[in-house]
Amino acid sequence: MGIGRIARHLIEHHWQVRRIFTPAVRDRIAQAIHAGEATHAGQVRFVVEGALDGAPLFRNQPARQRALDVFSHLRIWDTAHNNGVLIYLLLADRDVEIVADRGVDARVGQAGWDAICRDMEAAFRVGRFEDGVVNGIAAVSRELARHFPPQADQRNELPDQPVVM
Repeated sequence: MGIGRIARHLIEHHWQVRRIFTPAVRDRIAQAIHAGEATHAGQVRFVVEGALDGAPLFRNQPARQRALDVFSHLRIWDTAHNNGVLIYLLLADRDVEIVADRGVDARVGQAGWDAICRDMEAAFRVGRFEDGVVNGIAAVSRELARHFPPQADQRNELPDQPVVM
């Protein structure tokens, strides 16, 4: 565990998440999720966490492991067609992870998700957080539309509003 990472997480308070992801930005992200879900039968959630605290930080929990915990905690796996996708941003590390349910992941694969994550992280490095998230949602939606076309009887199983932790 590096002292730099600990310092970043202790200094990176939740106020920075709220400064970057204002209510207006969160509304635009929710609109992007809603628009994307009209093009496919998948379910997308976006979660941003400012920094790890307590046990996850001092256990040096990687962003990927934290994303898996959040995926489970928010029950994104609990969709009728196993087609939930989490886009998780750990702001202190500027690390994006995409976790997909088994019905989706078997078709897209980790390499596809990793490419989307790297594009989002590149936007974040230059301070374009809203663009990075909205473009990432659009990219995830394109993948989902390829493998899970919209269905006449589909319903929105997960909220579109982003989660700020």
